[in-house]
Amino acid sequence: MENIIVTQVKSSIGVKKEHRLTLHALGLRKTGQQRKHKVSPELQGMLDSVRHLIKVEKA
Repeated sequence: MENIIVTQVKSSIGVKKEHRLTLHALGLRKTGQQRKHKVSPELQGMLDSVRHLIKVEKA
């Protein structure tokens, strides 16, 4: 499995509650915070739903 680094680049203030909860589930709570994840179909769905708030890089 491939690893990726997810970085929150925009604030969650003013976004839908669903998107805030998705960021929280990804382990992102503050702008600029990074988390390393293994790629999976479930993760891809989460990343797609908040793609306007995050940046994804290969680890």
